[in-house]
Amino acid sequence: MARMLGMIKQPNILFLFPDQHRWDWLGCAGDLDLHTPNLDALAAGGTRFTRCYTPSPVCSPARACLATGRRYTRHSVANNGQNTPLDLPNYYRIIQDKGYQVSGVGKFDLHKPDRDWGLDGKNMLPEYGFTSGCDNEGKGDAISAYTNNGKQPKGPYMHYLKTQGQEVVDSYYNMWHNEGGEYRGLLYSDISPLDTDDYCDNWVGRNAITEINNFKQDKPWHLVVNFVGPHDPYDVLPEMAESTKDRRFPSAHANIKDDPEEIDRRRRYYAAMIENIDARVGEMIAAVEARGELENTIIVYSSDHGEMLGDHGRWAKGVALDPSVRVPLIVKGPGAKAGQVRDDLISMHDITALIIEAAGAELDEGMDSKSPWPALKGDSSQHRDYLSIGLQKWRLIVEESFKYTQFADGEDCLIDQSTDLLEDNNIAEQDVYKERIERYRDIIDAEVPFVKEPQSV
Repeated sequence: MARMLGMIKQPNILFLFPDQHRWDWLGCAGDLDLHTPNLDALAAGGTRFTRCYTPSPVCSPARACLATGRRYTRHSVANNGQNTPLDLPNYYRIIQDKGYQVSGVGKFDLHKPDRDWGLDGKNMLPEYGFTSGCDNEGKGDAISAYTNNGKQPKGPYMHYLKTQGQEVVDSYYNMWHNEGGEYRGLLYSDISPLDTDDYCDNWVGRNAITEINNFKQDKPWHLVVNFVGPHDPYDVLPEMAESTKDRRFPSAHANIKDDPEEIDRRRRYYAAMIENIDARVGEMIAAVEARGELENTIIVYSSDHGEMLGDHGRWAKGVALDPSVRVPLIVKGPGAKAGQVRDDLISMHDITALIIEAAGAELDEGMDSKSPWPALKGDSSQHRDYLSIGLQKWRLIVEESFKYTQFADGEDCLIDQSTDLLEDNNIAEQDVYKERIERYRDIIDAEVPFVKEPQSV
């Protein structure tokens, strides 16, 4: 298969996978004053998809879709309360069987409800198909697990902080609580008390470079780097805050409830987190180049879901609006056409087929991930005709410029983004769209049945 894709040998695959990066917050994606030179260079040297959507805009369901190559409702992960099932084939085991060294670092969220990563971050790695790596806590999980464990680490990141001194752990823990000791939740912006090396995405980046340097050169490798940013809270190092203090980003759309200064600060800090990730990406690419392997390495950049950033008065994710469900997708390397920008509809879990086919393997028959390689080579005019996306309280069809959402309470919403890009106007009641909505209902009933467990975002 790799030879069929024009590759002389099995390529290495570096998969960069931040948490909660919305599609339009890239320097190369628009007019934002956002500095992402390394990601922009990847896009210029490869293919960037502008209409990539997550199959489900919550961490664990999205990552289960990616691992198993199955759309939402076809893997039993309804929300953040279930583990990705081990009895389903996943792409990690498939490519390991083809001779790959399979590694990952950062926040995997494959067994999120367990809240037990091991202090070395290796709990469950072999079972899921990894040969090495370090699975660490996400931002909120790090604090909740530490608190519930008698203020003792349960994962490798808090364990790392403790090795730097108890005062380091205490300072980080205190940032998450107000003066009365109450937990602040996730929706706050603040300056991190940590040193540069101790900031989590910087630590994840160093772990990634360690993995790259440790790969044997006589075997292909795959590394997925699961950054914890730019997920909320909007916590940044002093130098990150300084770098964006004089820049202004567009204010949140249709938000009349949040303080404008807080909106501005969260958006600037969100940008700073993305720019910090971009810097780490540059360091990893340099590490691959130092091994002499850059020409035979496919680099993929995407995210599990987006971030509302205050648009429509919403923050984080979990809704059917584009800032929540639309994500970046950049692919550079052998087989991917350079300088190509495509507006095909593509699902984030199509990355599964991209990786499996690049490795020279075959998809499991239960996978519905669709290979984007024809699009990457520039051979096809349209990757998917439509996308089906789901969560417990709603289900969504995206086709052409239309987005149809059906809610569990029976409400319908139809948006035509050709005239309503910001998704302000529900046109579902207009008679002219009756047949279209009936067709969407038939598709959605077959592909995205409602899941009845209580939602946990």
